[in-house]
Amino acid sequence: MITEFTGSTGSTGSTGSTGNADDLKKKLNHRLKELHLPAMRNSYPTLCELAVKESMSYEEFLLELLEKECDERRSNRIHRLLRESKLPLEKNLENFESKRLPLKVNHQVKALTEGGFVERHENVLVFGNPGSGKTHLLCGIGQELVHKGRRVLFSTCSLLVQDLLVAKKELCLSRKLKKLSGYDALIIDDIGYVQQDREEMEVLFTLFADRYERGSVMLSSNLPFSKWEQIFKDPMVTAAAIDRLVHHSVIIELNLESYRMEQALKSQKSKEEKEVK
Repeated sequence: MITEFTGSTGSTGSTGSTGNADDLKKKLNHRLKELHLPAMRNSYPTLCELAVKESMSYEEFLLELLEKECDERRSNRIHRLLRESKLPLEKNLENFESKRLPLKVNHQVKALTEGGFVERHENVLVFGNPGSGKTHLLCGIGQELVHKGRRVLFSTCSLLVQDLLVAKKELCLSRKLKKLSGYDALIIDDIGYVQQDREEMEVLFTLFADRYERGSVMLSSNLPFSKWEQIFKDPMVTAAAIDRLVHHSVIIELNLESYRMEQALKSQKSKEEKEVK
């Protein structure tokens, strides 16, 4: 079985055999290029040598080539999805200080990274004071979803609302909503942080209604539900928006001190200690 691999790599001393091997390589490269298999095309010469050294069977050799191709395609897809997501990549779970979180919240986060809530079209609603880590946490979960092949889109609430409002004025809101429906999870950061007018909040409610039981919404807010009438301006619209978001949802409360303030105080303390020395 090894002789075929040896012949294909042109390792014999015969000039004619070498020529045939070179011709075979050209044909093989052409076919792999035609079939759009770049990883296999780049890997097979090295793998041919490895196959000879380790006496690999034809099936093992083929499987190794296919795994190279699948791995590269998976990696390329993840990079493409990350670019598309507009997620701030510096905000990931690896550098998120999970030890600050209560045990219950840590369990919630671990379950969310598995991605089952996306399949069930559930929402993730994160509440807490400014600086408590809401955005970082959602972005970290979002990146985990992307690494599992999910389509995610991140946007601040104010920018998303402006995009929706422009689409409405240009009479293409339905087209915009259809495009957003292609994302498994939509991360909306800082809802309520900047007060919007009634027309702007109407398009946001339209988005929530459109995604209800069809796609996941992941949002952060520094305002509890009891103050959401400040956002939607109307008690009926407020109740309807909350109802659609909460019906299938995971709610996380980050009742923590500001992480940014905590870091600033540590930095100040360290600076003072150095000055004393």
